[in-house]
Amino acid sequence: MGGDVPVTVANATTRDVPVEIQVIGNVEAYSTITVKAQVSGQLTDVYFQEGDFVKKGAKLFTIDPRPLQAAYDQALANIARDEASLGQAQANLARDTAQARYQDTQAKRYADLLAGGVISKDQAEQLRASADAMEQAVNADKAAIESAKAAIAASKATADNAKVQLSYTNIFSPIDGRTGNLSVKNGNVVMANSMDLMTINQVEPIYVTFAVPEAQLPAIKKYMAEGKLPVRARPQDGDVKDEESGVLTFVDNTVDVTTGTIKLKGTFPNASHKLWPGQFVRVILKLTTQPNAVVVPNQAINTGQNGSFVYVVKQDRTVESRNVVTGARVEQDMVVNDGLQAGETVVVEGQLRLAPGMRVVVRDSSGGGGGRRGKRS
Repeated sequence: MGGDVPVTVANATTRDVPVEIQVIGNVEAYSTITVKAQVSGQLTDVYFQEGDFVKKGAKLFTIDPRPLQAAYDQALANIARDEASLGQAQANLARDTAQARYQDTQAKRYADLLAGGVISKDQAEQLRASADAMEQAVNADKAAIESAKAAIAASKATADNAKVQLSYTNIFSPIDGRTGNLSVKNGNVVMANSMDLMTINQVEPIYVTFAVPEAQLPAIKKYMAEGKLPVRARPQDGDVKDEESGVLTFVDNTVDVTTGTIKLKGTFPNASHKLWPGQFVRVILKLTTQPNAVVVPNQAINTGQNGSFVYVVKQDRTVESRNVVTGARVEQDMVVNDGLQAGETVVVEGQLRLAPGMRVVVRDSSGGGGGRRGKRS
């Protein structure tokens, strides 16, 4: 074989290749709720352990209800008192109305007697004054009824407020999520709206936030118009079995001018809780699939002054240098968009000793890649 250079080769093949963007992203809780007390008092009961998963509506805390229960009971007693006052005012009105009718009738009769000269003017005026006084008493009774009704309305409003305040002594979870660190322990006194008791993070579903170069935005918008784009995420040190699948649900409305990137979010069901808020993950956004793409092993691609090139083995076992236009990298393979045809043989090992026109001898090699490796005779 003389000066033949031993090399390992592979055949360029075709296959459908996913067009993907791979970046590092950050996991965010779907929603975060800070739990605070809405009333002041002693924390008497805690119904969960730190780090527990809780359901929406689950009871979390109880604050001593006795002071607020007493206020509510007092408000109910005030309603009963005011309703009794209303009943008394209504009875007074009925009594005074009947008396006023009688006095008015008497005054009219005595006025007729005065006209006939039967009684004195003084007697008639006394009866008229009594009738007018009873009429004013009736008006006072009506005012007392209105006042009693207003007092009942005020007492009911106070009772409603007291009932709401009393309901705040039991604190329930507003979402499904995982509880965090408990900052106030059982038995301590908490102040209304000024103290964080703990935080709940909703992790089902969950967001993964990531940024891509603004040059990718037109392609993302194009393929989003055709349907939902799938997103995969896994821990940086994880493998495929740790991947979670989701969909792209958010594209920010502006490009970050300081970094030249745009923010995106994927939503993941996260039923297995593999994704955790604050975690950094490897994100793969799939845009589309390139059909019948020509692929070769990554090792076949060389870089020269004129860009990327490969050594192609011809039928006479000599090699030629071929400039190529590369595309996406797919695992251990590289897509070649131009410069190479499927079925051509390229050198994947031994390129450092080659120059165009040199003869090669193909050595045995096992392994995979984008094409079938083997010997040429």
